[in-house]
Amino acid sequence: MFWLQEAAHEAAEHAEEAEHHVPLVVQLVNHYFGEAAYRFEMNYTYPLWTKFFAKFGTTPDAVFGPYTPENAIPWYTVMFVIACILSVAIIWIFKGQLSEDKPGGGQQTLELGVLAVRSMLEDIVGPHGLKYFPVVMTFAVLILVSNLMGLFPLFMSPTSATSVTFALGISSFLYYNYIGISENTAHARAEGNNPVKAGLLGLLRHLKHFAGPVWWIAPLIFPIEIISNLIRPFSLGIRLFGNLFADEKVLETVAHLAPPWTWFAPIALMPLSVFVAFIQTFVFILLSQLYLSEVSHPPHEAHGEHGDHESINTDDQLIAPVLT
Repeated sequence: MFWLQEAAHEAAEHAEEAEHHVPLVVQLVNHYFGEAAYRFEMNYTYPLWTKFFAKFGTTPDAVFGPYTPENAIPWYTVMFVIACILSVAIIWIFKGQLSEDKPGGGQQTLELGVLAVRSMLEDIVGPHGLKYFPVVMTFAVLILVSNLMGLFPLFMSPTSATSVTFALGISSFLYYNYIGISENTAHARAEGNNPVKAGLLGLLRHLKHFAGPVWWIAPLIFPIEIISNLIRPFSLGIRLFGNLFADEKVLETVAHLAPPWTWFAPIALMPLSVFVAFIQTFVFILLSQLYLSEVSHPPHEAHGEHGDHESINTDDQLIAPVLT
């Protein structure tokens, strides 16, 4: 698997690069907790990774970099935990003393973001999509804070590491598929099915929507849709990582064009970095909402009775043989 070997080589180079300017807070975390994390990795995770990567002709050290107590807790893990803490702290500070009559500037800023995301959800998913607001807004705040962290001293953007962006992409993927299965299960329960049958109906109906509405072309559409959906978490992760990593590389390259004269040149490019941070946050939550709109539907009460019964009967005819 040459592509994996090449990716491993590039990942190792990036890891070595990152180690040269590891933030102080990461060094402190590894100083106090690195030894314990290193022992855990060597006893439990390292042997598993060794067996897995041996199938592709490489090693965990080539993919993740050398295992040492000094880097046992990766910088992006520390930065992402800090991003989570900062997200909560920033919201708490911005909301201040909530007031309907005299809202402060921070409260108005938060309300603007909340209204923007709620409006997007209502337009893309529908009025019933507002119940997904907490998860989508959490994605928005966490990704934005992570994107902006790299603009401040002593911090690095955790979203400039594929481990973080792929984790976010997989989280979005699991969430919208969970919504699709759970909504179909709820509809099956409303039809009077027992929990086990309702769960199987929910899963099968969720898979059925990948086949499209035209039965005779379903054998072609179904595998294409499945592959397309499996690629989504990686496309989300690569897009976010690529833009943030490229932005950091551009600033670093400009700063080293003619030192010391260009050391402060990146300051002039910071507005562009802020723009990239906001745009990539917007793209991620926009795509996540589009994926939700594909699997989420208004409650049965919102549909016409005739259309509902026809759909339910069709589903039962297709799925009953599988269950019996």
